[in-house]
Formats: sequence, structure tokens, C-alpha cells
Amino acid sequence: MTQQQVPQDRYGSRARSARTRPVLRWALLAVALLALVGVALIGYRNIGSAPIEGKQVAFEVIDDHSVRITLEVQREDPQRPADCVVRGRAESGEEVGRREVLIHPANGVSRQDTVLRTSSRATIGEVYGCTYNVPEYLSTHTRPTG
Repeated sequence: MTQQQVPQDRYGSRARSARTRPVLRWALLAVALLALVGVALIGYRNIGSAPIEGKQVAFEVIDDHSVRITLEVQREDPQRPADCVVRGRAESGEEVGRREVLIHPANGVSRQDTVLRTSSRATIGEVYGCTYNVPEYLSTHTRPTG
């Protein structure tokens, strides 16, 4: 059997192309590892345990335009103030009221009552979410303008 030779000046040397392939493989492997690390970090931030958690422990519908919500807030850093959003929902599931509540620094788990004004009768009052990012208008006694 004879081995067919390709013109070297037309197609290049096989030795040269064999040297570049390992470099390309390592580069692709590095890109894939970086992408994997990026996906893992995003997943950890979104799925990992939250540094602050608020939950509704009780609610009472007072009348057709207000509901009392008792919320409990557990924080990794209880000495930092927090902002929790509470909301009231009608029987249809429609949101009929929403309010931000300032949670002052405290030792351990904080429990707080708030009365939420609603546009129509609420059938439930719940905690929508909590954050350490307290807006300035909530942490000061001045009202927002504009």
C-alpha cells in the first residue's frame, strides 16, 4: 500500500497543526471552567440561604379597607435595620394593598405588627419579602418629595 502525500506548500505541515491543537484544547477547557464557575456562583447567590427572611405569623382582617399583619424577621446580622414589604390580597389573588415596614435593629428574631390599608377587602395579609437595603424615606422622619 502506498501512502499518498499532500503538497506541503498547499495544505501546510501536519506537525504544525498538531502543535496548535493542544493549545486550543487547553484554551477551550479554561473557558469552559470559567463558565462553570460563573454559573455556580450565580446559582449559589440565587438559591443559597437568604441573609434575611421575613414571614407572616398572623393576620387579621379588620374591615373592608384594612388588615393587621404580624411578621417575624430573622436576620444574619440582627444589629442592621431591615425593610420588609407586606401586602394584602383579595380572594381572587389580586393585590389590594402594599406597604414597606421598617424593622429596627434587635437581638434575635424580631416580631412586629402593622396595619395595612387596602383598596378593597383583603382575605390574607402576607410578607412579600425583606431586605437590608432600607430606603432613606423609611429610615428618616422626613416624607419623600417629588
